[in-house]
Amino acid sequence: MRIGIDVRYLSHGLVGGVHTYVKQLVPALLRAAPEHEFVLYADTKAPFELRDVPANTRVRYLPYRNALSSVMSDFVRMRRAMATDRVQIAHFPTNYGFGPRGAATVITLHDAMTLMPLSHTLQSKGTLWDTRARAMTIYLYCCSHLALRRADLVLTVSEHARREIAHHGRYDPGRIVAIHHGIEAGLRRVTDAAVLAEVRARYRLERPFILADGLKNPAVIVRAWQHLPQHLRDSHTIVFFSRREPLPVVRETEAAGQCRLLLNIPRADLVALYSMACAFVFPSWLEGFGIPIVEAMTCGAPVICADNSAMPEVAGGAALLCNAEDEHTLAGHLNRVLGDTNEAERLRELGYARARQFSWQRTAEQTLAAYHRAAGTSVPVSDPHRLHTQQS
Repeated sequence: MRIGIDVRYLSHGLVGGVHTYVKQLVPALLRAAPEHEFVLYADTKAPFELRDVPANTRVRYLPYRNALSSVMSDFVRMRRAMATDRVQIAHFPTNYGFGPRGAATVITLHDAMTLMPLSHTLQSKGTLWDTRARAMTIYLYCCSHLALRRADLVLTVSEHARREIAHHGRYDPGRIVAIHHGIEAGLRRVTDAAVLAEVRARYRLERPFILADGLKNPAVIVRAWQHLPQHLRDSHTIVFFSRREPLPVVRETEAAGQCRLLLNIPRADLVALYSMACAFVFPSWLEGFGIPIVEAMTCGAPVICADNSAMPEVAGGAALLCNAEDEHTLAGHLNRVLGDTNEAERLRELGYARARQFSWQRTAEQTLAAYHRAAGTSVPVSDPHRLHTQQS
């Protein structure tokens, strides 16, 4: 089978959950299916991130000059290139895409955000709505709805997202397949004392800390912090990390000397911070999956997260849950974790066990089974795991 995959997220210098999904899934697919041919469609905006692709894989580059180049690739160039290459499966892993005639089109919708009414989306929390952000949101809304109507099969990353896509997209839930993210094979808790000490010194982290994303509802963490006993506030601090300018409350709290903000830190440093954190706090308003939850668990951080969307499904009973706006319950959870070493260790061990249930190999095998389903072909009997995945 010849499989074409839109991998432009790997040639745009992007970060975030969707980028992580594409960067981890594609190599896992190439490793898992040497019997298939793959054509990866990147563009020339930035250097392509994957190196040493196997012999069964070819990379085709689409031209990029400006933002309009992406629009042209979305609607014209990608489809023409896939038609020329005679792909049988056209996979668009970044929420929308339009395959050529004669190919089965598979899209991965990571959540239902781009399907929700624009009046709801444009008022969502946690986004700074400038003109460019509004225009991009409207474009993604239109593209996602159009792509959904044309797709042969839809993949998503959680059962919660599957239900939401069926509801907001008015799409047959029987044609939506939920396949969880994996966790990168090399990710593990950092235990080297010298490495941890160097990271602490570089970021001037003198006290034990809780770790949180400065874009994921930081205000409720700041409010909850004020409800903690004084001795815990004096002996601990909040460390926010962010890949871009965080929500204003983080800067305000930093100016008051009540937290630290770390911007655009290297991946290795984030792993070290997960490994040292007394707790990872993730009270997000909405998550299609919630990769940071599993990353934190893998690195041994006790996790506290919101009880909405896919987060309880991903946490799997290995985290403390609360309403995303309930600072009193969040403060109670923080008090338990920071004040009781037995509770922290209990959550740490539960997190390790839960994180072991996620792997990109399993994700790739389930995705390949979905390709066969979309194409109307059977999974080779020589691979019983994939056959079981397809039937389940």
